[in-house]
Amino acid sequence: MPRPILATVHADALRHNLHRLRAAAGDARIWAIVKANAYGHGIERVFEGLRSADGFALLDLSEAQRLRALDWRGPILLLEGVFEARDLELCSRLGLWHVIHCNEQIDMLAAHKTQLPQRVFLKMNSGMNRLGFKPERFRAAWTRLNALPQVDEISLMTHFSDADGLAGIAAQFKVFQAVTHDLPGERSLSNSAALLRHGEALAASSDWVRPGIGVYGSAADYPLHSAADWGLLPTLSLSAKLIGVQQLEAGDSVGYGSTFRAERAMRIGVVACGYADGYPRHCGTGAPVLVAGVRTQLVGRVSMDMLTVDLSPVPEAGMGSEVTLWGMAADGAVLPIDELAQAAGTISYELMCAVAARVPFAST
Repeated sequence: MPRPILATVHADALRHNLHRLRAAAGDARIWAIVKANAYGHGIERVFEGLRSADGFALLDLSEAQRLRALDWRGPILLLEGVFEARDLELCSRLGLWHVIHCNEQIDMLAAHKTQLPQRVFLKMNSGMNRLGFKPERFRAAWTRLNALPQVDEISLMTHFSDADGLAGIAAQFKVFQAVTHDLPGERSLSNSAALLRHGEALAASSDWVRPGIGVYGSAADYPLHSAADWGLLPTLSLSAKLIGVQQLEAGDSVGYGSTFRAERAMRIGVVACGYADGYPRHCGTGAPVLVAGVRTQLVGRVSMDMLTVDLSPVPEAGMGSEVTLWGMAADGAVLPIDELAQAAGTISYELMCAVAARVPFAST
């Protein structure tokens, strides 16, 4: 039999989360963000759960081709735009919309020979300081684009750097509004945190919203809020089974480096999951885990193919017992991915994207 580890994508949870985010979006349309192979879930595996979105947004042309191959005929947005001039040919052929964030991309458009003008989203750098035109250069970029016969409609967008934190969106939103108040075109402003935390303030100014992590059942502002607080369900579960059980006596150690020593007699379970599967190696004793739906903890170091867990709360557990590393157990118990991410000193996005290629996937 194959090694007992499995990543499961929950289509019903994707539908639920999209419905929840749509309720928060008011009249705005929703881009379902499927970059990074749908946050590690797999574009083909999430498509049915997300096909009620108004559009899909991503980075790679190959991912856009995969969506068109799934018979998606609606809008697809390239969030970083094109990377070289020849990409525009594929944009024309596939009907892709794309972001313009620098003068070089405008130059590419100006030189592009096409009979079909393209829909573009002009991006403002309102404070994130990654991509986009600074506010004082934004209108000049808009004027250049507006003069090009290669351009159809120009939408306006920015990205909030602190929507999930104390600083919030007010300063960046003020800048965006001041520069764009009299420019035509639809607006796209909100990521998951901005939509859920500041949606009312942005409602009148948002034609498109761009929820990413919220679609996948994680709270962008954890631990201030949990996914359950926002009414979101886990969309990806990583589960395995116990492949061994050891009886420890007081003083016995577990794993490399003997970083855990038993203070009393106890049983531990050996789980078919390690850092080669994408489980974070820097998790240590105390990281949460479910065994047969019961919460317990990791003990000792994570190794390449195995980790070990305390079976004290689950005395009936043994060979073959289900272990939920994150997500939903068979009995419906949930270990939020945000909790494990916090224990690992990272964020849920990284855990989702890090599931290794050797882990088989299933869909429900």
